[in-house]
Amino acid sequence: MGVGVTAAPWMDNLPQACVVFSWGAVQQASRAAAVLFARSGWLAPTCPRPAARLGGMPAGAGPGRLQEQRIELTPRPGSPQPPSARAPAAARCGAGQGREAGASPSRFLGTRCWWREQPPVWEARAALGQELTVEVAEMTSSKEYGSNSWELIVTVDHQYEEEQKEFTLRVSGDLHIGGVMLKLVEQINLSWDWSDYALWWEQKKCWLLKTHWTLDKCGVQADAKLLFTTQHKMLRLCLPNMKTVRLKVSFSSVVFKAVSDICKTLNIRRSEELSLLKQSEDTLKKKKKKDKNNKEPVIEDILNLYNSPVISGSPASPGLYSKTMTPIYDPVNGTPVSSTITWFSDSPLTAPNCSILAFSHPNCSPETLAEMYQPRTLADKAKLNAGWLDSSRSLMEQSVQEDDQLLLRFKYYTFFDLNPKYDAVRINQLYEQARWAILLEEIDCTEEEMLIFAALQYHLSKLSLSSEAQDFANESEVDEVEAALSNLEVTLEGGKMDNILEDITDIPKLADNLRLFRPKKLTLKAFKQYWFVFKDTSVSYFKNKEAGHREPIEKLNLKGCEVVPDVNVAGRKFGIKLLIPVADGMNEVYLRCDNENQYACWMAACVLAAKGKTMADSSYRPEVHKILSFLKMKNRTTSPQAVSDPESMDMKPERFVSPRYAKKYKSKQLAARILEAHQNVAQMPLVEAKLRFIQAWQSLPEFGLTYYIVRFKGSKKDDLLGISYNRLIRIDAATGDPITTWRFSSMKQWNVNWEIRQVAIEFDQNVSIAFTCLSADCKIVHEYIGGYIFLSTRSKDQNETLDEDLFHKLTGGQE
Repeated sequence: MGVGVTAAPWMDNLPQACVVFSWGAVQQASRAAAVLFARSGWLAPTCPRPAARLGGMPAGAGPGRLQEQRIELTPRPGSPQPPSARAPAAARCGAGQGREAGASPSRFLGTRCWWREQPPVWEARAALGQELTVEVAEMTSSKEYGSNSWELIVTVDHQYEEEQKEFTLRVSGDLHIGGVMLKLVEQINLSWDWSDYALWWEQKKCWLLKTHWTLDKCGVQADAKLLFTTQHKMLRLCLPNMKTVRLKVSFSSVVFKAVSDICKTLNIRRSEELSLLKQSEDTLKKKKKKDKNNKEPVIEDILNLYNSPVISGSPASPGLYSKTMTPIYDPVNGTPVSSTITWFSDSPLTAPNCSILAFSHPNCSPETLAEMYQPRTLADKAKLNAGWLDSSRSLMEQSVQEDDQLLLRFKYYTFFDLNPKYDAVRINQLYEQARWAILLEEIDCTEEEMLIFAALQYHLSKLSLSSEAQDFANESEVDEVEAALSNLEVTLEGGKMDNILEDITDIPKLADNLRLFRPKKLTLKAFKQYWFVFKDTSVSYFKNKEAGHREPIEKLNLKGCEVVPDVNVAGRKFGIKLLIPVADGMNEVYLRCDNENQYACWMAACVLAAKGKTMADSSYRPEVHKILSFLKMKNRTTSPQAVSDPESMDMKPERFVSPRYAKKYKSKQLAARILEAHQNVAQMPLVEAKLRFIQAWQSLPEFGLTYYIVRFKGSKKDDLLGISYNRLIRIDAATGDPITTWRFSSMKQWNVNWEIRQVAIEFDQNVSIAFTCLSADCKIVHEYIGGYIFLSTRSKDQNETLDEDLFHKLTGGQE
């Protein structure tokens, strides 16, 4: 390969290490030199790119204008020095002929200086002279320098040896990764199972898992630092119930796949709803302060699952579905008919460990709760969400080390296909995440709602200590043949056929007298009665019922609006707050109902309309029933024996409410109020009480909102961005009031400018927004949006397999 420097005055701007005598070969030689610099260990030139035109002789350059250009050639410090005996006095030109004395410079125009198979690479320093003369300091032949192989240092991390050992391998660029590993194992000369080992490239923070790729294709050079280590390592996971488990996790798989394998071990279905989270700095600071104040060392209670390695694709991995990889589904409602315990019978959690994850445990003491980190503002809540790991990269690529502690949490608030029969662990962990979110005030709720949550917690704590807690594990198995015959009977009878024609022809509509209030500045909150008609996704109101056939006073389109309950059952207040998006922000409208039934019907209609659905949707009736059951729990039925219950003496009510409410009341007062609310839930079985708790959590206005501090394009101040399962909300950082809402259903496309870390989204009606994320990396926000869109594509098809490629297409990015 020929490499050199063109000798001409205009070559000041060319790379100084390109020794090319022909005008047209400058660019080609530059590329060749770059490859040679990388391999040989000599100093590469750091010169500006040529300003002259390549490929032809520039104007003014010619034989008569050629001048002398002397070259200094300096080896890299520490590189092998070529023997001086082999250094020729002048560069060999063409076919090995040197320049004769007195020869015209034009005679050498168009010839090159050729180096041999593996030339040394030089740092060139050129200076213009008077005559064409090229002097070379050192030259070596390929035999003396060696072949095109080089030394690669690999560190071996053996799990049973304290110190890491380094091994030097002689390799070439065309050797594949598998060959490097084979050479290394042969040199280690130790009888050991190396199947889980792989090469980790420390500088590039990446795994070399494609064993058929060559070192050249991977970009591995002599200065690379490789580590030969295991792909599966121990990791401590703090679960939603605040219990810590220690198990082996793949550090080489992407986080999405690693979480899927973890959930199979822990018997948690729908792993796509969960992810791994690093603890925030504020939480770690408070924990360190707590440990510092404690005189006695705190012994952490850890569940060790050493014998349940999470190995991707291994059919014998613990936690995989043992009886059948695809459960038998009910053809009517799409739910499996086999129970939890038989489905996961090979899991390490089917024994005593199952109770740690599937059953709730006594609440922590008020002192412990007070010492835990509690976000005070929306900005504090935004900091909690900055630590989500990138699902498209592995743990090692994100600087997670062996035996580090991460949080396993439900990241996406769309809980699909919850079934008590086989989701015992999942339901309990969901309940625990909701419980801690309320106790630590990560989500706001009213005092009345806090008492309901406290009553459910108290009820569950009582059931968990009794024998009733084990009922679901020992439930009588429904004979599968009997279940199939029952389903066949329903199918043949056709179910309820009498209302089908009516349902097709009838357009659902609500019409009733409600009270309306539109807040204005410097006005009192006075409600005025109107005749309201709810049809499709719109609400119209008239002066009275007789005017219902005329033009309405106003028609409100609720599609994409925010619906917030404004209820106080004790005060007989049943209100609905509507935040309707308009061009310049949000219109605020309050509706007031007369009773629970009216409120439940209108509230359910508003909730569905906000999602773009009508009352004809099959979810309308269940929504009404859910709202009524929640109101029933809030309705206090005072019982004389409730307050005098002897159990209230050792109840410790401060364990069931947040510290802010615990300070507001005395212990006896708080216990009386919790026992009063408990009367409405006292007859509930264990799993139903947990599901009611989750439903009550889902009914809170802030449920499912994940906050980030952002700066919108064109804005001079920071705002908060709330991301929910179906919308984005721009929130005023100072007041916490929503400014604008954008629905995912109206989104046309979104993209990320990775250079300036800006997210741009386009919606219908030519609405576009762009923002930069300040409290976290924009990749986290991008993944949230893509993740929710991915989860909206799920269905109850029994043959459905999770489309991991689609997830990465929607959430990944080219950085």
